[in-house]
Amino acid sequence: MNEYLILLYYCYTKIVDPEAFRVQHHLYCIENNLLGRIIIAEEGINGTISGLKTDCEKYMSHLHADQRFAHTEFKVETSPTHGFQKLNIRVKDEIVHSGLRHIDPNKKTGKYIEPHEFKKVKNDEDVIVVDVRSNYEHNVGRFKNAISFDIDNFRDFPDKVAELEQYKDKKVITYCTGGIKCEKASAYLLEKGFANVYQLHGGIIKYGIEEGGEDFEGKCYVFDNRIVADVNKVNPTIVSSCHICGDHSDRMVNCANPECNKHVPICETCAEAMEGACSEKCKSHPRKRPYDGRGYYPKNLNGYNPYSGIKRK
Repeated sequence: MNEYLILLYYCYTKIVDPEAFRVQHHLYCIENNLLGRIIIAEEGINGTISGLKTDCEKYMSHLHADQRFAHTEFKVETSPTHGFQKLNIRVKDEIVHSGLRHIDPNKKTGKYIEPHEFKKVKNDEDVIVVDVRSNYEHNVGRFKNAISFDIDNFRDFPDKVAELEQYKDKKVITYCTGGIKCEKASAYLLEKGFANVYQLHGGIIKYGIEEGGEDFEGKCYVFDNRIVADVNKVNPTIVSSCHICGDHSDRMVNCANPECNKHVPICETCAEAMEGACSEKCKSHPRKRPYDGRGYYPKNLNGYNPYSGIKRK
């Protein structure tokens, strides 16, 4: 049986010509049967990709061989199949949309705290743990006793920092899925006068891989076909409730109405009854997609051409 891997990674580094690098990188991924989403900017690269184990290992070696990405850390998970259906590599202004473009994590960022250290200190009285992710992410899973914010996008994080003012004398540890958001979030806290700022190195995913995910309640929202991933192998719990009936459920879906497409937990019984929709209004919507029992709706791949827009030599 073929073994697939899912790689989660990022690297803040200078890319002089992001568009030229995108074309080159896109072709490399095609030639090595890799699928996924990669964002490239002048400030670096941010990706989640999947492929056969041998192809993914080759990709990691390829990226590390480039001096710009030599220090890239990969979070590696096994998978029975590809985690994606297509390859999407884009150039953007930032590798994660933060609105904090003046911050360079290579010059200023919170100190890394490794998963084994985090496990020891996360419940100490002088420590506060801060989730910098969006509502749909922390609603389905978060660390026990962590502080989270009512935000729909990471770019709203700076507006919420005032809520942490009362903790300026504490050790602040930020966390996110794989670590990328914390690079700038922790730097911004330093900028705002917080003196003792740390970030969970490698995020929730690395903590789950290395420490079994102890005290992470619920599931971790991920950006591949799985939608959510099991992290806690020590003391797992469910923290989210079905959007329809209110019973405990960590079964995350996208609303079947494409004009809504809301990320919400819906239990299997309600999902069947609602045909994958999050409300009666969405259930009766003329564009509602057929529900196949999963609640994940990849874009129509009819005519998908991975070479589209790419000039081959």
